[in-house]
Amino acid sequence: MITSVRFVVPVGIRDESRPSGGNVYDLELHQALSELGWTSRLLPVEGTWPRPSDEDRRRLADTLDILPSGSTVLLDGLVACGVPEIMEAASKRLRLVILVHLPLADETGLDPVVARELDTAERRSLQCVSAVIATSAHTAAKIASHHNLPANTVHAAVPGVHEESEAALGYGGDLLCVASLTPRKGHPTIITALSGLTDLTWHLRLAGSLEQDPTHVARLRHMIDEAGIADRISLVGTLVGAELDAAYRTTDLLVLPSHEETYGMVLTESLARAVPVYASAVGGVPEAVGKTSGGYPGRLLPPGDSAAWAGALREWLGDADLRDRLKARAQRRRPTLPTWRSTAMTVVGALSDRPADISGRGPRPTVFTAPYPWPPVDVAINKGSGS
Repeated sequence: MITSVRFVVPVGIRDESRPSGGNVYDLELHQALSELGWTSRLLPVEGTWPRPSDEDRRRLADTLDILPSGSTVLLDGLVACGVPEIMEAASKRLRLVILVHLPLADETGLDPVVARELDTAERRSLQCVSAVIATSAHTAAKIASHHNLPANTVHAAVPGVHEESEAALGYGGDLLCVASLTPRKGHPTIITALSGLTDLTWHLRLAGSLEQDPTHVARLRHMIDEAGIADRISLVGTLVGAELDAAYRTTDLLVLPSHEETYGMVLTESLARAVPVYASAVGGVPEAVGKTSGGYPGRLLPPGDSAAWAGALREWLGDADLRDRLKARAQRRRPTLPTWRSTAMTVVGALSDRPADISGRGPRPTVFTAPYPWPPVDVAINKGSGS
């Protein structure tokens, strides 16, 4: 029985100055595999992934070449998906499993030619390995269909959460967005939405690195200044550890206006503290938000639609009964969230060559060939309903 794995990850995975959902997932999975009795060895590889230099390619190839034949190797998709020639060569002597955090072509703002090149490279890489892991059922089904992969080789291992104490609900106006300050995260949507709500009391913190994309950060600052709300929106930089935990605990509502998300780990991190969430209904976000017997613990909203976001936020800020109802749903959602142990157990199945069950709960769901039906059930857009 296989009980050891080499885990190829990008260099800088532990760099707290540039945290990412992918890095957090990789480290949590590494730890959870160890707690299940597996030997998980991290192999960080330097490079400008997913578009590496020739030297980066040689470095990765050398890393794989020295591994014993028959070794099981888990590779972060950021490293593996853009180098199909290396994956094809290594797959002849190693059992390769690729972990896809975000399909390469789904990054917002890519040149169409680059996006097509990355998509083609990703298809070749995924088609030559033994198994593929995605971080949501939606994404697993999407890449299985898009890349024509055998259904029983694509696994969904959704991110877990740790047990956290519950955050108290304040006056309702403390808003938080935890996301990289990059185009894919959709910050202009929330800035524009809030610029029309200056008659209400609120303050938004944008938590994310100010150095990752300085040009985009400058655009956001300009938008905020032009809207005259610089005193209402704080760009607080990178938050990790105790600082991030404190931010969640002093937040009434988490907002995530992304254009694309494979899952949305910050949503479950928020719900683990019983903080309601408003998020774009994209990708795996509906899975992350989940639904209780009373409904969603927040709102699912159309990406890029500032008017819809403004209407939903005005309702939240102006209706204490709605805030109480959504808080109660978040409290009910909290104990149903997945754990990192359950994530690791799904990954163990992929590493051990067991057939995939992308739902993580039972029969394989129907492959999604189009986005979720719009609008999702229970979405309130510019309506007074709190259902």
